[in-house]
Amino acid sequence: MILVTGASGTVGGETARLLAEGGHRARLLLRDPARLPDPRPAAEVVVGDYDDPEALRAAMSGVRAALIVTADPSAPRHDAALVRAARQAGARRLVKLSALAVANPAADDLITRWQREAEETVRSSGLEYTLLRPRAFMSNTLGWAEEIRRTGTVRAWPVDAPSACVDPRDVAAVAVRALTEPGHAGCAYPLTGPRALTVRQQVAVLAHALGRPLAVEELSEGELRRRLARRWPEPLADALAEMAARRLDGGTARVDPTVEKLLGRPARDYSQWVSEHLSAFR
Repeated sequence: MILVTGASGTVGGETARLLAEGGHRARLLLRDPARLPDPRPAAEVVVGDYDDPEALRAAMSGVRAALIVTADPSAPRHDAALVRAARQAGARRLVKLSALAVANPAADDLITRWQREAEETVRSSGLEYTLLRPRAFMSNTLGWAEEIRRTGTVRAWPVDAPSACVDPRDVAAVAVRALTEPGHAGCAYPLTGPRALTVRQQVAVLAHALGRPLAVEELSEGELRRRLARRWPEPLADALAEMAARRLDGGTARVDPTVEKLLGRPARDYSQWVSEHLSAFR
């Protein structure tokens, strides 16, 4: 049995789908089963959250490998609770979804510090582990969809700093390999797309696919922070703004070959991702 946490999210949901396609028995730990993607992955479901020891025990029972996905930088206890439950249940392997920023010594925002702590929790578990470190997801650009539909304009900052964003389906495909195959213990995998694109270049790809012009309006850093603060608590908004600012030093532009090496095919390009999600922008 393989446990997937975060199955209502982008990587977790795709991992669950791929496991089912491959004939692997999977169990999903969810707070709200109604948030599962459609079509729903063929898997057993346990309802509960990471602060519920009874739900964690039920979810981990009989599990040999688990995908660990957490989402709250203010709650490092969640990773610790999942690791503790896995160890108590006799699981053998953990695959942790982290982020590539942890490998950047200059990155010291709240989110990256939380991810580093979570990685250390997994490393010190005494279990086999694999760390997945993706660059930003291509699916993050779905955040532009409403403004594109309404005004035909993308407002962002910075707009001319490249990032080798990755298709979350590639991250999920690597997760499945790490959960089901030998040879991944102790590995930390940097996962990027096949090329680095700026916001302006991504918008050009979208405009071409949509068959209509789109505009790009560069915000100031302060304007971005104010936008983020309207949606997120201040510490998280500050962390997201710091992450955006780090694109300016060029460090996010590095393309890594790990996806292609592990999957035996090129990493998916942003244009492929766009073609399969175009309806969201129409």
